[in-house]
Amino acid sequence: MSNQITTAFVQQYSSNVQMLSQQMGSLLRGVVDVESVVGKNAFFDQVGKTTAVVRTSRHADTPQIDTPHSRRRVSLADYEWADLIDNADKVRLLIDPTSSYAKAAAAAMGRAMDDVIIAALGGTAYTGETGSTSVALPSAQKPYTASQGDTAAGGLSVDKLLEAKKILDLADVDPSLPRFFVCGPRQISNLLNETEVTSSDFNTVKALAQGQLDSFLGFKFIVSNRLKFDATNTDDRLCYAFTSDAIKLAVGQDVLARIDERADKSYSTQVYYAMSIGATRMEEEKVVEIACDE
Repeated sequence: MSNQITTAFVQQYSSNVQMLSQQMGSLLRGVVDVESVVGKNAFFDQVGKTTAVVRTSRHADTPQIDTPHSRRRVSLADYEWADLIDNADKVRLLIDPTSSYAKAAAAAMGRAMDDVIIAALGGTAYTGETGSTSVALPSAQKPYTASQGDTAAGGLSVDKLLEAKKILDLADVDPSLPRFFVCGPRQISNLLNETEVTSSDFNTVKALAQGQLDSFLGFKFIVSNRLKFDATNTDDRLCYAFTSDAIKLAVGQDVLARIDERADKSYSTQVYYAMSIGATRMEEEKVVEIACDE
């Protein structure tokens, strides 16, 4: 049983159990490719690009063009959340806290899902027949990180967004694919404070900061506080531009919720949540890591 539940007792403060500020659910699940899988590891096959050849004579032999195949491996991990609500505590409360516990559990699961997706954006992917070959995000996809001479000086700027767009365009990434940019609240403030921004850009970014729109320069913005800092330059927040199919979220078991009595715990009510998920980057060219100085 949570030792802190006594703070909600009737004789102390309030008749309500209030959810404290926290990210409620996943921000990123809806913008990546989700697929249900069976097993502890899952493999996703890929087909590479080929080149057409010129026919040099009449009745020439049919050319044999070998289409390159590859695959990515995803390893699933199990996540759990549980807490007990003692019947005696329910008597002392004016309301049943079970629903609040369930909300807290669901929110924790959503945040864990975002952590898995963010780790896949900039982390190591595994390829090959057995998924034993590791693939890091190339330095060409990290134009402002330490590997490029720490050019991340300053926060997020229009120039950095344009560079991310250029990298995706130069890789022939299908322009019809939805593009996203995940960053922190400070990065939105950086854009607003940029003196080089034209008045039209400033108005667009201002609307972005106020929540009136969510797109700029072809990217749909997602604001998250769960993005990590660069391991080398610890004041650089790592933000990501990516397409909708850049990340594969494998779901072995979607979020399972159970609220039951526990006979072994004096018939206390247990709130239990569990899921089994994993994620991988499917193509390096579709992810750009942008470091922003905080």
